[in-house]
Amino acid sequence: MPKDYSIYELFKGKKIEHSLLLFKKEDIEALKIFDKGGKPYLICYATDKERPAKPEEIVRQLFLKKLMKEYRYPKERIAVEKEVWFGYGIHEKSADIVIWQKDLENPYIIIEVKKPNRKDGLQQLKSYCNAEGSPIGVWTN
Repeated sequence: MPKDYSIYELFKGKKIEHSLLLFKKEDIEALKIFDKGGKPYLICYATDKERPAKPEEIVRQLFLKKLMKEYRYPKERIAVEKEVWFGYGIHEKSADIVIWQKDLENPYIIIEVKKPNRKDGLQQLKSYCNAEGSPIGVWTN
């Protein structure tokens, strides 16, 4: 029988209420988490692909929903897990979210997402923005 998952269960009981204040309650509750092979999954708002529902992914999906619903960025201008080119090659990690300029070729905003309570990633975001020429970088946990 498929298991039902709650966001709070997936955060393993950590106190995360303050971490989710950025998001509307109805958006948190609307996030559908389903069972796939005994593990929690969700459907990505930007790509419509199945993704494991880990804490960082949940934050990313809530942020994507906010970008699309409140800030009205269309799916066509959003990339998830975009490879970052550093001149000498592709970085081992990808940018979590990229919003393209209207030309759909150049990054406008690069967003680095961390699971709640994580403090690292700011230098990573700065290096992505420098490498890609993005004028705006956003870091969130």
